[in-house]
Amino acid sequence: MPKSANQKLKMFYTLKMLWQETDEEHTLTVNQIINRLAQIGIQAERKSVYDDMETMQEFGYDIICLRRRSNEYFLASRDFQLPELKLLVDAVVASKFITRNKSMELIRKLERCTNRYYGKELQRQVLVSNRIKNMNETIYYTVDKLHTAINKKQQVAFNYWDWTLEKKEKVKHEEYKSVVTPYALCWDNENYYLVTYSSKHGKFINYRVDKMKSVELLEDQGDFAGIEAIENITAENHYFGLFVGKTERITIYFKNFLIGAVIDRFGKDVVISKSNKNGFTITVKMVVSPSFIAWMLGFGDNAKVVSPKSVIKQITAKAEEVIKSYK
Repeated sequence: MPKSANQKLKMFYTLKMLWQETDEEHTLTVNQIINRLAQIGIQAERKSVYDDMETMQEFGYDIICLRRRSNEYFLASRDFQLPELKLLVDAVVASKFITRNKSMELIRKLERCTNRYYGKELQRQVLVSNRIKNMNETIYYTVDKLHTAINKKQQVAFNYWDWTLEKKEKVKHEEYKSVVTPYALCWDNENYYLVTYSSKHGKFINYRVDKMKSVELLEDQGDFAGIEAIENITAENHYFGLFVGKTERITIYFKNFLIGAVIDRFGKDVVISKSNKNGFTITVKMVVSPSFIAWMLGFGDNAKVVSPKSVIKQITAKAEEVIKSYK
């Protein structure tokens, strides 16, 4: 049989059919493959289809042949299993960080990681209460630039903005750009933050990535004294959200029914000491951040910091501040 003009593409189109149309419950016979190739102007013989299948199997594709009256083929495995793709779709839809348009674009791309039958199962609605999607489409390019700056150890310059009462964006300090050394990107409270460190002030400073405008990479090498500080926090200490606050060795008392919350937060390796019949204590190295203080106050009188006094003083001051605002 003379070769058609698209003969070189025959194997690729066959693989595309297997990828989009087959699984354990949906197969394609050799005749079906030959007929579909003919519809796009590619002539094929049975032997050439068998040869293509063997070549793709040798290359590493998990193509299974069911030897029946007519051999049937299907693609048995892919990089992602259906439950994994469903999990990724749920994460995309639920993420406040990803805009609605980008969410739909990413889901369509995830659908291409499986066949059309499973792809329909990915087109489902994930219900998340009070979900407001980000409106900043440029944030993806900003994140890419920040990753580049972190890898190349370069400084970045940008304008920072916030909302006005008129619901309009207003740039802070329009006369100049902020210049910082980026250390890491951190996900906290459903937002992306750029983590920077100020050697002058001896503390971390964080910026909401979606509120950074006109980000540019500078040729200057940054001040990377904060790398050691960030490694100390992440290597040995527990921290809540952003890297803000002083590291302390803290002893906390919890009532017994909070054991689940403690293990969820600190893991099964946390050392638990029985305090009395109603509760227990743990001692951990902790970054005393506003998030940690809010976490402790959320337990009311069911948990309290036992030591050190400096942390007790911070929590007490915050509690008094909240009470005062309601008087």
